[in-house]
Amino acid sequence: MASSTPLRLLLIVAHPDDAEARSGGLMTIYRRAGHVVKWISVTNGDAGHHEISGPELAGIRRGESVNAAAVIGADFEIWDHHDGQLEPTLERRWEVIRAIRSFQPDLVLTHRTCDYHPDHRAVAQLVQDASFSVTVPAIVPDTPALSKDPVVAYMADLFTRPARLRPDICFPVDDLRDTIIELFSCHASQAFEWLPFNRGNLDTVPAGEEARKTWMLEHFMPRLYGNVANAYRDELISRYGEEIGSGVNFAEVYEISEYAAPLDLEKRRKLFWFLP
Repeated sequence: MASSTPLRLLLIVAHPDDAEARSGGLMTIYRRAGHVVKWISVTNGDAGHHEISGPELAGIRRGESVNAAAVIGADFEIWDHHDGQLEPTLERRWEVIRAIRSFQPDLVLTHRTCDYHPDHRAVAQLVQDASFSVTVPAIVPDTPALSKDPVVAYMADLFTRPARLRPDICFPVDDLRDTIIELFSCHASQAFEWLPFNRGNLDTVPAGEEARKTWMLEHFMPRLYGNVANAYRDELISRYGEEIGSGVNFAEVYEISEYAAPLDLEKRRKLFWFLP
């Protein structure tokens, strides 16, 4: 644990499973060290399925989030905005400002503004636009302003246009793979239904719980955490040495936002105490 005072990690994401899909390792590390973790899904996920939609799907996804949060003892919120219809409006920005101020995080994780999904891009823009404003008392005066910005980090993606993610923070999560699989498996409507359908391999998803864990190890983990490790192999080797870095199967990588608090050496040691 980095200090006697628990750190506060807040994830602001677009959909109810986005936090687990990109940051399951860091959330687990924080919780195991006794720190506070919360994620906010700005949409309710009511369009993310090929057979179900609307309030029925939103209810399913809320229940899945309850189960996922219980795996590591985290907290969460799901806001009632429609999946696929999110825009970075002033009203949404105010909601994000209030959320950051109310939680008072040390570290915020979110999407990048260059991402395939418009909801992801909208959330990224909202967090970027809120970053300075959280310290301005005259903006959203109904919620007390923070005295300083938190550090904001972007979750990894593999997009290269207009810019590749800069690997400011990079670490293996091989030893956390079972927990990450358990977290994402709680989102059954996504892990075993919608995403396989969307990728065209729904017929490969097994029925049994243990078989599904194996399937997740073979399909989900390589596609997300494995591809990140391969894309940033040089950085892993640079940080952990040839023997360890070349053997990493799954990794998480983060870029520190230039629009919020800088990650100086003191904050790096505090927020990422587990890094070499």
